[in-house]
Amino acid sequence: MSNRLLVLLSGLLLLTALASYVYYRRVVARTPVDPWALVPEDAALVVATRDHPTLVRRLKETQLWDNLATLRYFQQVEEQVVLADSLGNAKGSVLDFLGRKMVLTSLHVTNPRSFDLLFQVPVGSVREHRQIRTLVEALARDARYQVSPRDYHGAQLITVTQRRNGLGLTYMNYRNMLVISANPALVEAVVRRTEYPDQPSVAAEFGATDYLQLKDVDAALLINHRQLPPFLSVFFRPELRPDFEYLASIGSKSLLQMKLTSNRVLFNGFTNAEPAAGSLHQRLRGHSAGRLRMAEVLSTRTAALVHLHAAPAALRPAAAADTLVRPLVDSLAATLDDEAALCYLATGSPRALPGRLALVRTRSAARTAQWLGLLRRRTGTSPSFERFGPYQLYQNGVPRLAERLLGPLFAPVATAPVGASALVGDYLVLADDAAALRTYLTDVAAGQTWTRTPSQMALLEETTPVAQLSVVLDTRNSWNLLLRALVEERRAGLLRNEALFQRFPQVALQYAPTDGGQYYTQLVLRHPPVGPAVAGPQTAGGVGSTLNFQAGLAAIGPVLLPAAAGRTAPVLVQDRRGAVHYITPDNTVGWSDSLGGPLVTPPALLPGAFGRRPGILLLTANRIQLLNERGRPARNFPLNLPDTVQAVSLSSAPPAEGQPARLLVADRYANLFFFDARGNAPAGWQPKRLDFALASPPQLLRVGGRDVVVCLLENGYIFAYDALGNALPGFPISLGARLRTGAFVEAGPTLRRTRLTVVNQHGELLTFTLSGDVGPRRRLATWSRSTTFRLVADDAGRGYVVTRDDGQGHLTVLDATGRPLVEQRFLTSAEKPAQLFDFGNGRRVLVVTETGPGKAYLYDARGRLIGGQPFDSSAPTVGLSYDATAGTYQLFRVVGTELRRLTLNMN
Repeated sequence: MSNRLLVLLSGLLLLTALASYVYYRRVVARTPVDPWALVPEDAALVVATRDHPTLVRRLKETQLWDNLATLRYFQQVEEQVVLADSLGNAKGSVLDFLGRKMVLTSLHVTNPRSFDLLFQVPVGSVREHRQIRTLVEALARDARYQVSPRDYHGAQLITVTQRRNGLGLTYMNYRNMLVISANPALVEAVVRRTEYPDQPSVAAEFGATDYLQLKDVDAALLINHRQLPPFLSVFFRPELRPDFEYLASIGSKSLLQMKLTSNRVLFNGFTNAEPAAGSLHQRLRGHSAGRLRMAEVLSTRTAALVHLHAAPAALRPAAAADTLVRPLVDSLAATLDDEAALCYLATGSPRALPGRLALVRTRSAARTAQWLGLLRRRTGTSPSFERFGPYQLYQNGVPRLAERLLGPLFAPVATAPVGASALVGDYLVLADDAAALRTYLTDVAAGQTWTRTPSQMALLEETTPVAQLSVVLDTRNSWNLLLRALVEERRAGLLRNEALFQRFPQVALQYAPTDGGQYYTQLVLRHPPVGPAVAGPQTAGGVGSTLNFQAGLAAIGPVLLPAAAGRTAPVLVQDRRGAVHYITPDNTVGWSDSLGGPLVTPPALLPGAFGRRPGILLLTANRIQLLNERGRPARNFPLNLPDTVQAVSLSSAPPAEGQPARLLVADRYANLFFFDARGNAPAGWQPKRLDFALASPPQLLRVGGRDVVVCLLENGYIFAYDALGNALPGFPISLGARLRTGAFVEAGPTLRRTRLTVVNQHGELLTFTLSGDVGPRRRLATWSRSTTFRLVADDAGRGYVVTRDDGQGHLTVLDATGRPLVEQRFLTSAEKPAQLFDFGNGRRVLVVTETGPGKAYLYDARGRLIGGQPFDSSAPTVGLSYDATAGTYQLFRVVGTELRRLTLNMN
């Protein structure tokens, strides 16, 4: 009986354990975890990201990626990512793993002079768990690393350490949430936090607010104002801590959304007010926001500005120390208005003490001047003054006058002399040191103010119109100021990261009170547009992207260059000044070349020009350029044509069998110039002049190792020449009607098996070979004197279509059998360039551009208008590529001054 009972109890225990395991896997582990609830309360900053591929792309578009790559911490993380990719045997596996997961990165001050980061990454599938296990096992087998698990409060923590330097990462998996940090104490803090699941999260004050659900938002940022002073103290000298605490006390926490747009990074959202007594919020509470009106009296030498909109009585201390002058100080304060600012001036050296000014608006400059005069007489200060243009500088006579009028924020950092004052327009300007006020008055008297600086006014136009607290920073002017303010061990880091810091020379942080008791908060990091183009979103909805060129773009369509599988194609465009720009897949200008003149024909590719890589052929009126994808010219280039030549077209044949590439140039008078990539004409070739105008650019073909030049003339004659300039047997050929188009070439190993197809202006489709054999004619459509037929071939050589334009705005597109594919009446009767893109497997796109209204019509393989309406396009052609991995198309077009890129799904 006892054995049976033991067996029964064992079975019950097994069933209980199995039920508990199933319950955990299906209920507990699958219950969504709020990642905000895992963040320790001492986090100073928390960044939430979701769409990581898009975020990386926008960082590259705004050229921030290159600046971030210079950060030592970023480089260390990148090294770990590269190692993880290599050990995981999957290229790009880390970025693919992050994908569109919501990832939290929190920053924690772990000791007075350092901070660490904590990462939270969801693990959503068995495959991802397997990826992590495979990676850890690979690290354990690698002699360079040591993997050691340990138990902490019932949770398993795994530490991966580099044997070489002792650096490593600690991580744990909590209910399918991967928690990672280089500091084990932060992971342990998360474990302790999980023991109190009812404890509110760091973002609980903002309820269900989720900025990542909004369109165009790249990240969300939580700022813990109470932890900001310790974080800033990691970098700055201890004497600045009181100022940081005072300014940070305007709020308790902020939740902001981040947007990367063209030349700026924008954070905006809301801040919860700080309820503690004595905080800045308590001093500002009840006061309305106001505009920054003092731009007209701010020197261009300003490095940092702290602007407040509140009554001086709210900012002033409770009592003044000197009762002798207190009534006069109170009377002077009564003449002041609700706008004040603390201004730091740029210095020439980090060793120099920065000039500090207090600016406050007056209700009546005359009354303010009277009370200042009474103060000077009461304190026995000399009435003499220094003149700077229309402004007068006086000695104050009252020590720490700015602090007595405007509160502790305006107290001198160190022991300062009595100071000086001046009235500039409607503003009273007080300085700790008369030398700083002299510098300031010299600038203002010379008109060197913000209102006369376009870049500074552009910043003010992009900021919140009214605010209660604004902090404006000019990083170019504040460089020496920052070097002086930093602790010694952080100065080297600032110098190493100078490129990133000066990437955004204009910074503005603003707080504006709302009716709900919060502060609307906006942080703008801006740089004036530099370079030939500025990137940005294509529309307000953020669909696609743009590059806006300051010089405008020429009426030559974008030319797409070869791209790796799954990558966006690089693009070539030319601006109106004649410069050619190479646009990288990340939507930035990789390089530019002035060329010395405008292009006369779109750029072309020359296969094999640089080994396995193609070259870019560029033709101006009398010069040929051959560049690689980095913009560097090939040997012997550029090739200069005679000054009397006005080139209009360029054809090429790639190098083969140890022979250089061949180039064929035609000028406006139908003269042909034939030479190789070394600039030598083939023996026996002389510049050839044709007797009639060319119907299309001559074609240079290589057939069986022989160079063949094919010329189609408008009078309906076709000529074919060999490399010596001799006509091939059977040529010329007469088509019996005029020509307005080029030929579709089907290359073969011999002249007889190389076929060309053309359509004449009688609507007849003909095929001939290079041996002079002409096939039967086939009429595709009716014709008239105003009708124009053109053959439109696909660049890949897969096929062609024929367009019939009746000259009255009616266009018909026919296939090789004469079957109509597209038929449409357009607004104008102007020429309508057509393009055919064939990506195989039935993926065919026809593009017709109406140049008058500037519209491009895209039709799919069934002749349906893609998108239901045309796309804006001010160039006669567009660029189109297909990404087989994503099943999407990339449309490139020129619209005015912009190159626009748009992703299309045509399924």
